[in-house]
This record gives sequence, structure tokens and C-alpha cells, in this order.
Amino acid sequence: MLKQLKSALVLLAIFTLLTGVLYPVIVTGIAQLIFPQQANGSLITDSRGNVLGSALIGQPFSQPEYFWGRPSATGPYPYNAAASSGSNLGPTNPALLAAVKDRIAALKSVDPDNQAAIPVDLVTASGSGLDPHISLAAADYQVHRVAQARHLAPEKLREIVQAHTESRQGWLLGEPRVNVLTLNLALNAIGKDGQ
Repeated sequence: MLKQLKSALVLLAIFTLLTGVLYPVIVTGIAQLIFPQQANGSLITDSRGNVLGSALIGQPFSQPEYFWGRPSATGPYPYNAAASSGSNLGPTNPALLAAVKDRIAALKSVDPDNQAAIPVDLVTASGSGLDPHISLAAADYQVHRVAQARHLAPEKLREIVQAHTESRQGWLLGEPRVNVLTLNLALNAIGKDGQ
């Protein structure tokens, strides 16, 4: 019995060292060498090294001069990565229908002249509640509002959107999309009135 216990404890120590220490250190080291940007969270920093956000997690924008991302269903704090989840509300759930109506009203209140159909990704949350991207249709829907707030020509703004459009993954998966944080940072870089 003692011999079996000793063997079990030795195996436990060996596998704890292998799988709990050695393997994570090797995988982390390889990731840091080959993909340092991604391994560190795809952080976006300013010229002084201050972290502005991550290219992988949406950020809340509600001012008219910024493009707005998808709504977040991550609880009281939008885009809370620690609470990543969808709302789990079905398409006929009254709470979801009320939330969508409120989001439509908010979009219409900041741009009452816009008569275009509102893209679904501006009024519904993604499965994770953290999606940093919007569709090209969602970006185009917001061009009028953002152009007015920044005193830019809509054509100039569409050029900026196009310059920040990401293509399909592997030219095959998904649809072209725009990262809202990087787009808004580009707008900050040119300032209002394109200066």
C-alpha cells in the first residue's frame, strides 16, 4: 500500500511539473516569440505607450462624432470581458424586442434625417457581447451622422471607412468588416474638419 502511494505521489509530482509548469512555460514562450502582439491581447496603444483598448474587444462609443459598435449584453458594464456572454433572449422575447426598439429609437434620435434601413448588427448584440467589428452596412448607416458631427464630407469619411475595412478571414470566411476602435482612433488622428 505504501509503495503504491509513493508511486502515485511521484507520478502526481511529475505530471504537475510537466502539465502545470513546463508545458505552459513552453507554449507561452513560443507565443511570445512568434505572435507577441496577439499573445499580449492585441492591445492598441498611443504614441506614449498608453493602452487605448484591444482590437479583439469592443469599446463603448455613444458620442455622435464616433462610429458606434454593436450593443453589448455583458451586464451593467458594456464590453466587460469578464462577463462575456450573449443575452440568451429568443427572437420573440419581449425584453429583446423592447431593447431593439430602444436601440432603434436611439439611432434615429441622433440622426433623424437618416431614412435608410438600420442594419441588424447596430441593434442586436453578438454571441459574446464583445464583438469589436461592425458590418460595412452598419458603418455606412452612420456616415451621415459622423460626417455632420465632424464637419467632414461623407465621401471623405467613406474613404476612411474603406481604408479600415478588414477583408474576409483567409479570403473565404465571414464578411468584410470594420473594427470600430481602430476606425474611431483614425478619426481622432485627423480631428474635426479633417485637420
